[in-house]
Amino acid sequence: MRYSPFVERISGESVSAWDIHYAAVEARGRGEDVIVLSVGDPDFATTSAICETAVDALRAGDTHYTHVLGRPALREAIAAKQSRLQGIAVQAENVALVAGAQNGLFATSLCLFSQGDEVLVPEPMYLTYEACIHASGARIATIEQPAANGFRLTRAALEKAITDKTRGIALATPCNPTGNVYSREELELVAEVAREHDLWVISDEVYGQITYDQPHLSIASLPGMAERTVVLNSLSKTHAMTGWRVGWVVAPTALVGHLDNLLLCMLYGLPGFIQEAAIKALELDDEVVSDARTVYRRRRDLVVAGLGGIADLDCRVPQAGMFMLVDVRRTGLSSMDFAWQLFRATGVSVLDAQAFGASAEGFVRISFTVADDTLKDACQRIAGFVEGLRANR
Repeated sequence: MRYSPFVERISGESVSAWDIHYAAVEARGRGEDVIVLSVGDPDFATTSAICETAVDALRAGDTHYTHVLGRPALREAIAAKQSRLQGIAVQAENVALVAGAQNGLFATSLCLFSQGDEVLVPEPMYLTYEACIHASGARIATIEQPAANGFRLTRAALEKAITDKTRGIALATPCNPTGNVYSREELELVAEVAREHDLWVISDEVYGQITYDQPHLSIASLPGMAERTVVLNSLSKTHAMTGWRVGWVVAPTALVGHLDNLLLCMLYGLPGFIQEAAIKALELDDEVVSDARTVYRRRRDLVVAGLGGIADLDCRVPQAGMFMLVDVRRTGLSSMDFAWQLFRATGVSVLDAQAFGASAEGFVRISFTVADDTLKDACQRIAGFVEGLRANR
């Protein structure tokens, strides 16, 4: 039987990068001594008040169809939150509720791009960006952000990537996997290029509230950018709600109208009891996010303390988020071999960061999504593994 070429556009090497994570989860399920540091799924439970709100809504019979774009009260609450985060007025009519930010990227790409278009994406980039953008028929043109330059964006690299087929720029700030927060200068550079070449900008700001040293700035707040910027956000990371699948798109009204038509076919609205829980989550926003930020900052510092003194490793301390890139090139192993040998020897799973782009070759990504004592144990196992490699050389 034949399949559509579409299936090829949503597969690739970035998909296989998850193999080590799946292997670790299966091993843990068999009762093996495994520490999973290969996924960004917070280990702490969703706040009880949010859960109780969902339970109450379920018991009240909130199990029917809902507004495709989201209930008005939830869209109003999201608009208020995004107005604070973006530094500009956001209206409910600019909000579309989706099942996670990555679904938002997928749907947005289908509405903005077509066969033959090119979308510039700085790398390292999140694993699913390629499939989400390629689904539209467009292709990704990566912008190199070398490790030697701290994975930072430069004008030369951005301008070199532009062609007459370029239709958009997609970026994540703060970035997964680097943990970098785009500076005002970097965002102004992107904005200048977008205005000059009449490009869309898709800004993934899922980690925007989990910053440590440098505050988050949304590119949508820069002059002339609100009308050409699509902001992606969700409750998954900030509120420990990954399994609830609550994300949203903030976009010009016309684009939200197109998303309405598309989401009618794809989702037909998120469950009502989930939306009620999301409203409660936004009511508790400052408290819940502050607690999460404190936990992740502490765990970041714990990993730096545990691995920072190992001669063959180089920890790239993140400015935000729940991940850290670690340079393993001095061990003599490729990042893929390092990840698999570490897992087989110690039960600790980390992700080969090369899957995020060639710029991250030789790096692995470690997540901070396990309890402090477990994270300390993982660091000790990693240290022992690296010392064993050195002894055997």
